[in-house]
Amino acid sequence: MVVNLSKHYSLLSDWISEIRNVDVQNDRMRFRRNLERIGEVAAYEISRTLPFEQVETQTPLGTSNSKLLQYQPVLATILRAGMPLHAGLLNYFDKADNAFISAYRKHHPDGSFEISMEYISCPDLEDRILIIADPMLATGASLVKTIQFLREEGKPREIHIVCAIACTVGIEYVHRSEPNVKIWCGAIDEELTAKGYIVPGLGDAGDLAFGSKQQA
Repeated sequence: MVVNLSKHYSLLSDWISEIRNVDVQNDRMRFRRNLERIGEVAAYEISRTLPFEQVETQTPLGTSNSKLLQYQPVLATILRAGMPLHAGLLNYFDKADNAFISAYRKHHPDGSFEISMEYISCPDLEDRILIIADPMLATGASLVKTIQFLREEGKPREIHIVCAIACTVGIEYVHRSEPNVKIWCGAIDEELTAKGYIVPGLGDAGDLAFGSKQQA
């Protein structure tokens, strides 16, 4: 399942436009906040698909029949670019457990790269609902490797992926490896460069959120 959250207009489309805009991108705080808001919208939409239970809530004047989330999810993010998107998810799933993974592109002189993973902090994932925040789904290689890495902590009952911008190539790659994963996108672009960057995309989400870095 793939959900394009900007297929129909909402305020999310405004935020997608701003994170792409080279003039607005100069404001790091606004860039981070827009990613956070995209995460909040995704959290709300995902919550509508999750199992709930009926409970009675006592009010000052009586009782009310309420619906509550049956299982708290695990929110995972790929450091460092995923942190603002993860924060938005956590704003809404505020009782969730959390997981953090270090995954980055290790570039070679010939222009190729490999995905390097060096760190994970994660609760038991057995039979849990797992939601992974990754702002840019480009080739899909790091995301697939992340899912494989996380499976060492248990087999989730559901896996959801939340990204601000996704490329059709990356979506197809993820679904070939993980056909049951549900992908929630702020927008979907069609083109991927030879170096694995989304066009038109928005650039490097990690650099725009937190400043430039030395290439590994």
